[in-house]
Amino acid sequence: MSYRYKITMAYDGTDFYGFQRQPKKRTIEGILTKIVNKMAKNPEPAITVYGSGRTDAGVHALEQVAHFDFPYDLPEENMLKALNSMLPLDVQIKKVEKVPSDFHARYDVSGKRYMYRMDMGEFRNPFKRRYTAQWRFPVDIDKINIALKDLIGEHDFTSFVASGSSARTNVRTIYEAKCRIDEKENELIFEFYGNGFLYNMVRIMVGVLVEIGSGSRDVHDILRLYEVKDRTEARRTVPASGLYLKHVYYEGDDPAHPTKLPHHQR
Repeated sequence: MSYRYKITMAYDGTDFYGFQRQPKKRTIEGILTKIVNKMAKNPEPAITVYGSGRTDAGVHALEQVAHFDFPYDLPEENMLKALNSMLPLDVQIKKVEKVPSDFHARYDVSGKRYMYRMDMGEFRNPFKRRYTAQWRFPVDIDKINIALKDLIGEHDFTSFVASGSSARTNVRTIYEAKCRIDEKENELIFEFYGNGFLYNMVRIMVGVLVEIGSGSRDVHDILRLYEVKDRTEARRTVPASGLYLKHVYYEGDDPAHPTKLPHHQR
């Protein structure tokens, strides 16, 4: 008999090659898999860790979710303490929950929320370089907020997906897209909430938006990009350092999309 645990974690993605396990690479999934198998005294077959989805190299998470089946019935608090005692300092388990055996961290996702931080200083801040990108040109926040409205709804995001994507369709729905200026930190803060995001989609959208804000694109250029379906027309992909997976929604806690997604959008 085994017991299914859902874990919610935060991590600094700077020194990881992303979430997904890769041979001879330092990844979140790889570290977690090694730890839970060591805790379970290396069972056969080995325990597999399933994440809510991938984050790429250098991308951070405030609330990433994963699950695994463990052969021993440990109290949630004990599991939390045991995992955190063995994890490196750039990963923290924030919450542990025992869940039904049919829960799946990836397949039960109903929505995700991402945040992007863009420092607007003229020179690179050495204390923020791992956690923000930089945009040194003046921006018109009003133009950005007009453009953000064009992202809301269901669209074909072919122009906003990097090569190498394995998605069956590039159609996604954005429920919320917003931007604000953090005056104290001199940062643009973007947030995107939708039913799913494609490979590099958020980083490409932000690249388009800051160009709109700087006046090098028409304020409604996003509508043109939907039509042309050409990744090269979107141009830049902003750095991974500014991107954070902020929250993963599941059925019952997602106000915009309370049911599970179809498989092709997870």
